[in-house]
Amino acid sequence: MSDALTHLGEHIASRCPEAVTGQEIAFGELTLQVSPAQIVALVEFLRDDDACRFSSLVDITAIDYPSRGKRFEMVYHFLSMYRNHRIRLRMAVAEDEMVASITGLHPSANWFEREVFDMFGILFSGHPDLRRLLTDYGFSGYPLRKDFPTTGYTEVRYDEKQKRVIYEPVKLVQEYRQFDFLSPWEGADYALPGDEKETST
Repeated sequence: MSDALTHLGEHIASRCPEAVTGQEIAFGELTLQVSPAQIVALVEFLRDDDACRFSSLVDITAIDYPSRGKRFEMVYHFLSMYRNHRIRLRMAVAEDEMVASITGLHPSANWFEREVFDMFGILFSGHPDLRRLLTDYGFSGYPLRKDFPTTGYTEVRYDEKQKRVIYEPVKLVQEYRQFDFLSPWEGADYALPGDEKETST
């Protein structure tokens, strides 16, 4: 299987030398490092070339590496039901860089790209309807970025007096607690086997 994937990777790299900057076989799948400027042309080749026929877009997502010069890594997964192969495309994207949409080749990319925009803030040029998908109207920030606070910036609640939904800054009203890390049942007046607390004599 790895030989077949190696040959497939070599075939793609030879036909699309400007698009493919590296390749490896990882987790039983062919992984290609891709140039962002060539993503649309490469995806079209992968779909139409007879040796590839990657006609099914499985997923599009991203990974945040804040310390890198190009902060994000976009990841695309495709399936060829005709050749029984899977392929993974990875490409480094800077925070201020736009990525070309592949919705013209795979209409199912519409919501995948909207989700990546909503969660990471990556912009897609040529997308027909690029707006948030999972968060609410007026949401601030991008939840899957590593620097996004775990409590968020704002909270939403229904105000009975105003008879409407309101947004307000998050307020952590509960003070930090002193947790007893020896027992998963904090406050229990008994000890579980193997969870005995030390007693002073």
